Amino acid sequence: MIRPLPSLGLLDRVFRVLFPGVLFLLLNGCASVSYYNQLASGQLQLLRAREPVSSVVADPARDQKLRTHLEQSQKARTFASQQLHLPDNQSYRLYADIGRPFVVWNVFVTPEFSLKPVNHCFPIAGCVAYRGYYSQSAARGEAALQRLQGMDVSIGGVEAYSTLGWFNDPIISSMMGWGDERLATLIFHELAHQRFYAKDDTEFNESFATFVEQEGTRQWRAYRHLPPDNNAHARQRDQFTELVLETRARLEKLYALPLPTEQMRQRKAAEFERLRSEYRQMRDRQWAGDKRYDAWIHAPMNNARLLPFGLYDQWVPAFSVLFHQMHGNWPQFYAAVEQLGALPMDERKAALKALADGADQPKNQ
Repeated sequence: MIRPLPSLGLLDRVFRVLFPGVLFLLLNGCASVSYYNQLASGQLQLLRAREPVSSVVADPARDQKLRTHLEQSQKARTFASQQLHLPDNQSYRLYADIGRPFVVWNVFVTPEFSLKPVNHCFPIAGCVAYRGYYSQSAARGEAALQRLQGMDVSIGGVEAYSTLGWFNDPIISSMMGWGDERLATLIFHELAHQRFYAKDDTEFNESFATFVEQEGTRQWRAYRHLPPDNNAHARQRDQFTELVLETRARLEKLYALPLPTEQMRQRKAAEFERLRSEYRQMRDRQWAGDKRYDAWIHAPMNNARLLPFGLYDQWVPAFSVLFHQMHGNWPQFYAAVEQLGALPMDERKAALKALADGADQPKNQ
C-alpha cells in the first residue's frame, strides 16, 4: 500500500532544525565548516525542488517527453516494491529539476604512488573513498588544492544518490537522459541502498546495489514480456573494467617496490601507456573500432581515475550466488545480505570470496 504523501515542507523544516546539531558533531571530527555547509545547503535545495511525479504528469503545460518518461518510471517504481521487495515509500515518486547535468561531483584522491584512496568518514554513511560537492567549481577547487599537495586527483559527476531513507529521494533531472529502462535500473540501485547499507564498506554496498539493479532489470524485462537483453555495450563495459583492474593490479605490485622517485614515475607512466595500447588492440580487434571509451582512455591518467573501477561490481558474482542459494526469494536474500553485513569486515570479505569462488565452479559440481 502506498502511504500518503507527507508535506514536502515538513522534511525541510526538520532538516533545518536538526542540521546545526549534526554539523556540531561533524565539526568535532575536525571537518571543514565550509564543506559541510555546502552539503547541507545542497541537500536542502534538492529537498525544496521536489514535487510529486503525479503532479508533473498531470500538468499539460509541462514537457510531454518529460511527462511520458516520468509516467513510465512509476511503473518501474511500483514493480520495485511489489516484486523486488524494495522499500515502499515516497522515494522516486517525487521529481526535482536541478538544472545541471549531475547532482554532485565526487573528488577521488590518492597518493602519487598508491592506489589506496583518501577516505572521508561521515556519521551516517560511514567512510567512503571520495568527497562529494554540489558545485562543479567547488569540486575543481578541492581537486586543485590536492594536486598542489602532490596527490593524484580525479573528479566524477554523479547522476543520483541515496540518503539511505533519511529523506524521500526524488527522481532528479540528471537521471532523465538514459531512457526508460536505464531510469528503472537507477531506481532499483538507489532503493537497494535504502534496503540495506553496511557502514564503511563501499565495495559491499555498491556490489549489492548493482546486483539488485541487474537482477531487478532482468525481472523487469521478463515482467513486460521482453526478451533478455543481449547488450553488447554491457559486455564491452565488463571487458574494459577488467582491463583497468589488471592495470591496477600491476600498479599495486609496482608501488610495493623500493624504487627511486623518478624511476617509479617512469614505470608508472609506462603502465598507463600499456593500458592505452591494450585498450586500442581490444577496441580494434574485438569491438569493430567502437570508440566509446576513447575520451576516457586518452585523458590525463593517474591513480585516482582508476578508483571507481571495481567498487561497483567486485562482489556482484558473490551476491548472484547468494541469490540463487535463496532460490530467488528476495526477502530471504535480503535477510542473508543483512547477516553478511553484520559480520566483522574480515569475516565478511572471506564469506564473499567463498561465494564468488562458487560462482566460478562448473555447474555440474
